[in-house]
Amino acid sequence: DNQHCLLYTLSKTILKKITAEEIMSGTFSQSPDSKKEEYRRYLEKSGVTDAITKVLVGLYEEPDRPPNAIDYIKKYLGAPANVDVDTLRTENEEMKAKIKELTKQVEHLSDKLEVRTRQEKSGKA
Repeated sequence: DNQHCLLYTLSKTILKKITAEEIMSGTFSQSPDSKKEEYRRYLEKSGVTDAITKVLVGLYEEPDRPPNAIDYIKKYLGAPANVDVDTLRTENEEMKAKIKELTKQVEHLSDKLEVRTRQEKSGKA
């Protein structure tokens, strides 16, 4: 298909632009061409190139253009809609702290139980 070929070329161009911007920002210390090629291979190996191509093809083939292309892409790639990532990160950190606190409580209570069990055994002996 010409459309698929065009969209594949478009996704490749986007990836080239991304790598060029990263190279220009000084993110890479190797020569720009080798690092760019390494990054492109990484994206291809990990399936990013194919995923971007598929999502762009899907968007192109939509009979009715979605009002928000970004939401469409997120949905297509499996991201939940209307999720506040910062809130989730904060909740995750709070849950980690709570788990740590509860783990300490369990350890403390286990130690107390062990001491009491030893006391009872030594009292019966």
